[in-house]
Amino acid sequence: MCTLERTLAVRLLISIAIIMPDFLASGNSCLDGKQFMQDRSSLPAEVNTSLSVELGSSCVLCCPPVLLTNVDLRTWKIMLRDQPFCTKAYRRETNESTDTNCTDERVTWASRPDLSPHLQINAVAVAHDGYYICEIVSPTGNFQHGYQLQVLVRPEANMFLSKNKTLVCEAVAGRPAAQISWTPKGRCVTKEEKNSNGTVTVRSTCRYSDSNVSTVTCLVSHVTGNRSLSEVLPSGATTSGSAASSLLIILYVKLSVLMVVLVIVGFASSQKINACSKV
Repeated sequence: MCTLERTLAVRLLISIAIIMPDFLASGNSCLDGKQFMQDRSSLPAEVNTSLSVELGSSCVLCCPPVLLTNVDLRTWKIMLRDQPFCTKAYRRETNESTDTNCTDERVTWASRPDLSPHLQINAVAVAHDGYYICEIVSPTGNFQHGYQLQVLVRPEANMFLSKNKTLVCEAVAGRPAAQISWTPKGRCVTKEEKNSNGTVTVRSTCRYSDSNVSTVTCLVSHVTGNRSLSEVLPSGATTSGSAASSLLIILYVKLSVLMVVLVIVGFASSQKINACSKV
């Protein structure tokens, strides 16, 4: 009985020794022990993931969790906007890796391709926005994992009072476009401007006619984080609108009074003319 137990223990240690090199060789946040031990028959043949990465950061794109000893060919297909189709491949039988139309040195294997099938992108740029596919060919079947990679760019937030006493709030060169809101609300106009590098600048202008408003806050909302900016209105900045309205009211009243006077004078003159004609 003890001999049988020792035999089973030895076999277990041998099995662990066989599995662990593959596990450690692929040591990466992409995979864990449970993924390695799962039944490959339950592994989906195709998976697609949407992934957002902030500009300037680094990321690792993972291949399907298949043991490297079972992988004959691993291939990364990279499709980026306005760039040639890039293919990175490694064949285990010949221990050869090939790159086709891959010129960006920031896009590399996460480790040696014979040790790890994953892809690493260093210092992510807007140009890396695109679709990445890892294809695995093994005796147990073919698997692939696709990534729709979106590069996020944090906008630069600015707020200032223009020469015509209009408040301006900007979210410069963000990706995707930021949203701008005001507290308190005023008479605001917001416009977007697309930049040549794929970013968007959002500019919002706001006027306030309420003389009780002294401080205005602009909130720039973005997926990379929100930012709140405040501006204190100088005296007179909030009264320009009300002053103009008051001037219009005064002019309207004066014109109304003038019209009434003219009507009265005209009526009196017509009465005098009628009286003279009767005499």
